[in-house]
Amino acid sequence: MGTPPQTGSPAGPQTRPLPTPCVIVLIGPPASGKSTWAGENARPDQVLSSDDLRGVVGEHPLDLAATDDAFELVDRMLEMRCARKLTTVVDTTGLDAGRRAKAIEVARTNGLNTVAVRFTTTAAECKRRNRERTHPVPVKVIDAMAKTAKALDLSDEDWDLVMEPTPVRLVTPKLAPVVDHDLALEEGAAASPVPAPLRFGLHLSSFDWPGDAAAIGPTLTRIARDAEAAGFDSLWVMDHMIQIPQLGSAWDPMLESYSTLSFLAGATERLRLGVLVSAVTFRTIGHLAKTIATLDVLSGGRAIAGLGAANSEHEHHAYGQPFPPAVSRLAVLEDALRALPLFWGPGAPSFEGRTISIPEAVGYPRPIQDRIPMIVGGSGEQVTLRLAAELADGCNLFGDITTVRRKVEVLHRHCADVGRHPSDVEITHLSTSLVAGDSAELNRRVESLRPSRQGPDRYAASVNAGTVDDHDARLRQLVDAGVGTVMVSVPDVFEPAAMEPMAELIARFSP
Repeated sequence: MGTPPQTGSPAGPQTRPLPTPCVIVLIGPPASGKSTWAGENARPDQVLSSDDLRGVVGEHPLDLAATDDAFELVDRMLEMRCARKLTTVVDTTGLDAGRRAKAIEVARTNGLNTVAVRFTTTAAECKRRNRERTHPVPVKVIDAMAKTAKALDLSDEDWDLVMEPTPVRLVTPKLAPVVDHDLALEEGAAASPVPAPLRFGLHLSSFDWPGDAAAIGPTLTRIARDAEAAGFDSLWVMDHMIQIPQLGSAWDPMLESYSTLSFLAGATERLRLGVLVSAVTFRTIGHLAKTIATLDVLSGGRAIAGLGAANSEHEHHAYGQPFPPAVSRLAVLEDALRALPLFWGPGAPSFEGRTISIPEAVGYPRPIQDRIPMIVGGSGEQVTLRLAAELADGCNLFGDITTVRRKVEVLHRHCADVGRHPSDVEITHLSTSLVAGDSAELNRRVESLRPSRQGPDRYAASVNAGTVDDHDARLRQLVDAGVGTVMVSVPDVFEPAAMEPMAELIARFSP
């Protein structure tokens, strides 16, 4: 069992993506290649082999007297693994219709996809391979099972996919193509034309990189320059004083957002710089306007104003800031969206908002950009998306493709209500994404990054781990839904090699 954990097989031009978690049942006579296929396309801990279990409950793997007990173990272990949402390959002959039906039922009960891999190896070839075994199966057994396998009709069974034993890669749920009951996964989807160009933003949400505090600055500089070279259009940081619980502990390093972006303005030439998103309750609106205008001037016109209603009560109290109720914070956000352009524009107009009164919206130097883009973070359908539609230049969404499509539809309805064209409001999307050139590289990175108490599959799902091809398919869906910029948080961004597959992915979506 010295094989390193894998999330799938080595990727190649013929690999077929299978969504995890799933139940894969191998169907074919002895010596048809089932165990070889399982060894090449799954981790050892994902395979339930009746031969191996005969060796556990009997004298040896071909102890036929232990067959019933071995199959009972297969059935019970499959139930337990499915209950834990674990991908499982059932390596038996798969010729018993009752056991196949039971496997499908267990998978369905636990919300797992089902895949039948049918081995059509001829009886003659099975017998040839069988002769080379140390302990061959009786020939009459192979003849009988080969005949049963050849006559098998799986069309009436409730499989999501019935496939030949071609190489596969196991793909996390958000990255896997949809598997339909009557539609096999199609090969070569990544070769289709890109529906529209897509911009990429690098989102930095953690600074707990190797080394002490003195290493943060040099590492941050290298990351930003590597991102620029890889083709990223923008770089974003969070507006938090304390690391949020979802990403680490309160003792993890967390840099002040606008100081960080000003530092990066001097280290880069092209990257646009933004905070995703500025908490409008951390600073007065006038102070925020001045801060963003300063960043725009010092960066040569590269600032983006990400704005949000804030969400950390603990953080506000820790820094002596009041944390108003949500309705009040949203009112401040609306005032910020209305007042900021006044500070950045000509003259010194007054402003009367819902929460503030400004006698003179004045600030020099003016930003270099005629209008600094304002991006609203959050996707509340009644208020936040309405504010984005009426007052902002973009909104930031997160979630799966179904969620994104619904939010975009809501945003467009708000645009129609306020008389704006939907194209006036850019759709951006934020997600964590671990991207690798192939499955072998992906497996290595998942294993090196995962917490010791979290298995590789669960960790891979938590960071959307996938190959360039896998992410290509997901991003095409987002583009089709209307997304114009994807913001990516890369778990091992501190590793120089992390930018290489990102560069390949970005190139696929360049105009």
